[in-house]
Amino acid sequence: MSHETHVLMDEIAIRRALTRIAHEILEKNKGIDDCVLVGIRTRGVHLAQRLAEKIAEIEGAPIPWGELDVTAYRDDRSSVAEAKGNGKELLMNPADVSVHDKKVILFDDVLYTGRTIRAAMDALMHCGRPQMIQLAVLADRGHRELPIRPDYIGKNIPTSKSEEIVVALQETDGKDEVTIIQNRGNSYDHNSQST
Repeated sequence: MSHETHVLMDEIAIRRALTRIAHEILEKNKGIDDCVLVGIRTRGVHLAQRLAEKIAEIEGAPIPWGELDVTAYRDDRSSVAEAKGNGKELLMNPADVSVHDKKVILFDDVLYTGRTIRAAMDALMHCGRPQMIQLAVLADRGHRELPIRPDYIGKNIPTSKSEEIVVALQETDGKDEVTIIQNRGNSYDHNSQST
């Protein structure tokens, strides 16, 4: 089986997508009052931080942001109950970022089945009771297994299940890039192309 890689978003495209998402968030929420940005570890955290900087630049005021570790809430762990045993300290960082009665904008790099987002919502509820939760993603590749839909999307990327979306960010990977890896030799499912 061979692999073919194509760049879908470069550094400029990612920057433009984040700027657009920042404006959409401000428009939908009529500013940043009672808003909190929460990035899902790992790359969602870097994207949330960049988005917070962009919103502060536009609004002239900072928006609180934090990072969320959803590991203990994933449904693909062998024992979720055991993992949740001492879960609270795994969650929000910094701990003083409150989500209670706030409009929380969750940010993740790629939306696929929706299971990470479900875990993130469970983790958020453990931290407090948000007024509402909105979802921002850099790339939406489809193939949802749960009824989860993003409010803000950097780019829709219809994929087959044999393809992979890889997000590289300067903070962790030394470059900003979204690529698709096509695995040659797998059968191509044309029905999976609709989002």
